[in-house]
Amino acid sequence: MTAAYRWQQGNQVYHFHSLADLMAKATPERSGDMLAGVSANTAEERVIAQMALADLPLKTFLNEAIIPYESDEITRLIIDSHDVEAFALISHMTVGDFRNWLLSDSADEATLARLRPGLTPEMVAAVSKIMRNQDLILVAQKCRVITGFRNTIGLKNRLSTRLQPNHPTDSLDGIAASIFDGLMYGNGDAVIGINPATDNVPQTAKLLSLLDEVIQHYQIPTQSCVLTHVTNTIEVIEQGAPVDLVFQSIGGTEGTNDTFGVNLAVLKEAQDAALSLKRGSVGNNVMYFETGQGTALSANAFHGVDQQTCESRAYAVARHFSPLLVNTVVGFIGPEYLFDGKQIIRAGLEDHFCGKLLGLPMGCDICYTNHAYADQNDMDNLLTLLGVAGCSFIMGIPGSDDIMLNYQTTSFHDALYARKTLGLKPAPEFEEWLTKMNIFSDIEQVKLNDQVARSFNETLSILDKAE
Repeated sequence: MTAAYRWQQGNQVYHFHSLADLMAKATPERSGDMLAGVSANTAEERVIAQMALADLPLKTFLNEAIIPYESDEITRLIIDSHDVEAFALISHMTVGDFRNWLLSDSADEATLARLRPGLTPEMVAAVSKIMRNQDLILVAQKCRVITGFRNTIGLKNRLSTRLQPNHPTDSLDGIAASIFDGLMYGNGDAVIGINPATDNVPQTAKLLSLLDEVIQHYQIPTQSCVLTHVTNTIEVIEQGAPVDLVFQSIGGTEGTNDTFGVNLAVLKEAQDAALSLKRGSVGNNVMYFETGQGTALSANAFHGVDQQTCESRAYAVARHFSPLLVNTVVGFIGPEYLFDGKQIIRAGLEDHFCGKLLGLPMGCDICYTNHAYADQNDMDNLLTLLGVAGCSFIMGIPGSDDIMLNYQTTSFHDALYARKTLGLKPAPEFEEWLTKMNIFSDIEQVKLNDQVARSFNETLSILDKAE
């Protein structure tokens, strides 16, 4: 037992048997870690673990892997891609020193950008565990991560949205109605992305063709995605389908990704296939990843590591493929992992902070399941906090209720609220299109007019031809 994992408080000595144990015990309370049996047993033990973690040198994370190098390709990716020169700036610091430096004026936007290759997910997860919510917001707001495909995501004072027109039977008319509705409220600049109810190659191709026809017909500066398994996307690319973005859910351990049916090699194959199409106009970021705290635990592939640290490790996978979008679907798995609104809010801020610090274009599906101890007021709070923190994008769904996936998230109106209240705008190319189409006469005002109604009728004509 090294001194780093031992802490004496009065006559009481606390022992933490590994780095993973120390990290888990220092994590703010959440139901998933309790379910996994890795959380602190008392509030006192949690505070002691946070104090011990604050004194831990950052170099420790380069010398002790929380999941063995030999048995996990994510660990190998993290260690093998670490930039020693970039890390030199903070290599002398403890986790506590790192927190203080991040909050200082010395850690400005340019400095944080240079530091990214020198950070490991475990370092970033560790420092988040000793930060208050306002600390997470302040530092994330200083991180600027800009990506592009047909528009530019992540610019300062911009908030993009994924227009999510899901339908329980994949009805083309129903999907079109949701797309039309969302565009009227200025949604869809991050991506128009469908979770297919019928997940197979022919249906993926059919939905992609619909989305492409709408985008090309109206010359919308955005990108489309059907959130099918990555191998389906590779297959439809080989068949000549109009693929903009490749989607895949990912986790922070090799075992988690095994349950998703993917590995780094498969993701690289998909990225290469999408890049070969050359469909982007302002950039070539072609990957869209979704993550969420609890995935490693639900796959029984967490190796005794707390769920927030596993989540941060997923960002190492995402970073490797230079994605356009990374979305933490924060409350989707359920109260077994994030019990209530308070835990969901904290997790959303942690995920956004860790992802942005590592250099990812982080968005958040601000959501909860119907059996969680949360409501839409909790989501309003998280939406506002993430807007202040510089979140790249959120979800836009009719009435906040996804009728296919059966969970609650943010609506088209919520994006308008956040933009108006916080002085935010859509991606610049999309904003210009909204004005050109007279959907927005002013960035703060939605204008429904005869031209838009005619456009909807034209969309229905396209659907009739597609069917």
